[in-house]
Amino acid sequence: MRVGLSAAWAVACVQGIALLSGCGGSGGGGTQLQQPSITSFSASPAAIEAGTTASVSLTAVFVNGTGTVMPGSLAITSGTPLTLATTPTTSTTYTLTVTGASGTTPATDTTTFTVDPVPTITSFSASPTAIEATAATSVNLTATFTGAATGTITPGDLSITSGGSVTVNPTTTTAYTLTVTPPVGTVDATSQPVTVTVDPVPTITSFSASPTTLGSGGSVQFSAVFANGTGLITGPGISGTPISGNNTPVSVTAPTVTATTPETYTLTVSPPAGTIDATQSATVNVSPVTISSFTANPTQIEAGSSTGLIPVFSGGTGEITAPGGYSSPATSGTPVNVSPTATTTYTLSVTPTGGGTAVTQPVTVTVYPQPTITSFTSGASSNTLVAGNSTTLTAEFSGGTAVITPGPNGSTGSFPNVTSGTPVTVNPTIVPTVTYTLTVTPPVGTVNATQTLTLTVENGVTVCTSSSCSGPAISNLLLGMNLASWYDVVTAPDTAIVSAFQGAGIAAVRWPGGSWSDGYHWDGQNSYPTDSTIAAPSGCTGVSAGGTTTSVYPNGDDTFANFVSDIVTPGSLDLAVTADYGSDPACTGPGEPSEAAGWAAYAQSLGTPIHYMTIGNEEYGNWELDLHTRIATTDANNPTVYACEVSGCTNLPTGLSTGLPAGSSFYSAIKSAVETAGGSADTTLVGVDVDASSSWDPTVLANAAGFYDFVEYHYYPQSSTDITSDTPLVQQYAQQFTQNIKTIQSELATAGEPNTPIYVGEISSNSSNPGTQGWSITQGLYAGQILGEAMNDGVARLTWWIGFGNCLGAGNNSPDLYGWQNTWGALSIFSDGTTDSPANECDGETIPIGTMSPTAQAFNLFQNVLVSGEYPQTATVAGDTTDVRAYAATHSGGYALVLFNLNETTAQTASVSVGNQASSTGVTVITYDKEIYDQTDPTCQTDPGCSYSPTLTYPEWAGPDTSTMGSPTSPVSLPLTLTLQPWSMNVVIVQ
Repeated sequence: MRVGLSAAWAVACVQGIALLSGCGGSGGGGTQLQQPSITSFSASPAAIEAGTTASVSLTAVFVNGTGTVMPGSLAITSGTPLTLATTPTTSTTYTLTVTGASGTTPATDTTTFTVDPVPTITSFSASPTAIEATAATSVNLTATFTGAATGTITPGDLSITSGGSVTVNPTTTTAYTLTVTPPVGTVDATSQPVTVTVDPVPTITSFSASPTTLGSGGSVQFSAVFANGTGLITGPGISGTPISGNNTPVSVTAPTVTATTPETYTLTVSPPAGTIDATQSATVNVSPVTISSFTANPTQIEAGSSTGLIPVFSGGTGEITAPGGYSSPATSGTPVNVSPTATTTYTLSVTPTGGGTAVTQPVTVTVYPQPTITSFTSGASSNTLVAGNSTTLTAEFSGGTAVITPGPNGSTGSFPNVTSGTPVTVNPTIVPTVTYTLTVTPPVGTVNATQTLTLTVENGVTVCTSSSCSGPAISNLLLGMNLASWYDVVTAPDTAIVSAFQGAGIAAVRWPGGSWSDGYHWDGQNSYPTDSTIAAPSGCTGVSAGGTTTSVYPNGDDTFANFVSDIVTPGSLDLAVTADYGSDPACTGPGEPSEAAGWAAYAQSLGTPIHYMTIGNEEYGNWELDLHTRIATTDANNPTVYACEVSGCTNLPTGLSTGLPAGSSFYSAIKSAVETAGGSADTTLVGVDVDASSSWDPTVLANAAGFYDFVEYHYYPQSSTDITSDTPLVQQYAQQFTQNIKTIQSELATAGEPNTPIYVGEISSNSSNPGTQGWSITQGLYAGQILGEAMNDGVARLTWWIGFGNCLGAGNNSPDLYGWQNTWGALSIFSDGTTDSPANECDGETIPIGTMSPTAQAFNLFQNVLVSGEYPQTATVAGDTTDVRAYAATHSGGYALVLFNLNETTAQTASVSVGNQASSTGVTVITYDKEIYDQTDPTCQTDPGCSYSPTLTYPEWAGPDTSTMGSPTSPVSLPLTLTLQPWSMNVVIVQ
């Protein structure tokens, strides 16, 4: 609405507003024309939506005129709404004209009544309509519409202009709607929803190939599990193969394999929309089938044996087949054992992994028949022969080469290249059996034919009866015993002593004792023969020399005269004594030749001469009492001084002294005294001490040469503290004794006295504290062998230490030693009984006096062999020379043998031959063995090591068993087979 200036003024005048210029005409107060004016002009409503009806009114405020509205020339009153008769159907501009008084200018104004058309949507679209679910993907929404300036897109309340676009980023499938709202009205234009599909990104759960390795011509199956797309497989040999994602296998034929590099196949899952694919690969190892080798080891076998088929291949699965339906799976490099019975060709087939054409290779195994043995026999009757004798072994076989083991001696070697049917000769020495094995080896293969043949081999004991096999004449003086001056032969039942000696064949005795001899004085003075009074014997007591204190207490009853009358004479014993070399009767200086000479003369006067008189006892040892003067060097136990006193030398080296008058000689004094007493120079033999294991002998034997008639040797192989085993005592020490005798014989030859008799003055297993062994079968076996060795060695005389009077108490009782005397031991080998005080040292044992120990039984047995005037014969053992020992001698026109079995638990069989003798008119076998000894054990029945027999009486000190066979009318055939019981000594007398 426009308002003119004149109209304003008119209004002011009407309202009575006084202006400076006045109202009305110009000047002078005349009337001024009022111009029409319009304050407002409007339609209500101002607009409507097409197709709708409404009561439309026009309202104007104006003055100074009449109002007319065009079109329609409609009169309108100021301030009064003019209602149109009809609702306009189109937009119409109405013009208000206010016409005033003449002369005035009409006032005009317009107002528009708008008829808005209904909104229309021409198009509403999304580009693209489908996307992948990813934040980087967007969609353009485009709209074309009318009836409004802008439209609204939901969801999101996005504003859009027609022909424009907006961008959206849906993450899920979304339906978008466009709404166009008119400026007026209520009829909106709404589009159909535009759906934007949001597809998930494809995913692959698994993609695999089976097999993973294949060869030429094979095929592989792929399986996949995926979602949100379409799968396609690409790879070598294929351009693209669809695959579903439900794990349904798809087979693909592989290309021809020419290499071994792995091939990669790829699964691509493409989404329905978008560009982001899912991919995953699977590797297929391509391995062309190759057979490197197919061999048999060995390629030739004997029937019944096996060979190994060794396939070496790659790229597939192996199988070995053969005619007849044989089939076996094969693993490369792993042998397959087969045992064909005939020559067979085996075929290795290798099928490519995943299928394809198999590759094959053959190998042939040649089969030879097995060797056979028809017979394997010996030429020995009942397969039994004597060790060292010969027999033949004959083998019958075919199909191979043969060897017999062991070789001829039955212990080592072999007979190679044995010919079928051709005997070989054997002479085995191994007892009790030798097993020979015949092995026939085929040309090829490992299955041999074997057969064994066992020969029973008996120990062979052969007595050589030729004069060339005979040794020096035997003396029964080897059956000797020591007695000592401390043992009361008067109070003790001397008849029991003599009786015991006679029962065991004892022919010799030595007195007055060992080391006591050098402190013992037979008449207590040095007056005989000038004074016929014989005093009681005396001894040096508490006298020290060389670090040893000696105390000698002779028994008052044991005068030399009593000893001779009670023991020597009734026992018809050859007498040996040991002269005192170490002390004089006053016990202040060395022994004096006159005392020894007086003793020899006194014995001669009694009619019982001393046959062997040794100068001193073990003078080579510092344990012996020796009161010789010490000057610059030690005169005591000195071989040069000792030899000088024996021989009477006058040229001792400077610094040495005998302590005797110059030229004084034991040898000359004794010989002279015996002759003065009515004997001859040969009645009493004078001897010197020797020791095979020291430097004593060369000096004594050389310096005293010509002044000794024999040498005296002592042998104790064991010390008192180291006895823990019976084995060396039973099997070694007797032979060691012989080696020592040979050493002494060699020393005598070197000294120019080669034929000097050797007297073994003392011998036992132990010099002190013998313990268990003293009365065990083990010392008896040792003693028996000693007697046999001494006989063969030509020993002139032997006296065992000791017959009576040396029970020493506990001694050595190691649990490893065999014997039941585990609380006492004794060197005396006949029981002392209980009537003499030494018996108390045996811990109260009540064995009757004179009872023989196993050692005494050895002497008892040997009295049948050690017969004066007879001769030892060579006895050879073939077979078990460790356990079987043999000694032999002539015997009253026949022969006596002693056979030892030194095995504790096993009996031995021995075949005894005596020269060429074919028979005997009588054979006597006397045996003492472990079982007889065990009979003395009161606990034998419960002792697991004891040879208990329910037919025997326990305890009992039984003597040897004796058996006889043959007669002049029923002779015994020779060789004679004997069974030697464990730990036994057996005297065999063959007439």
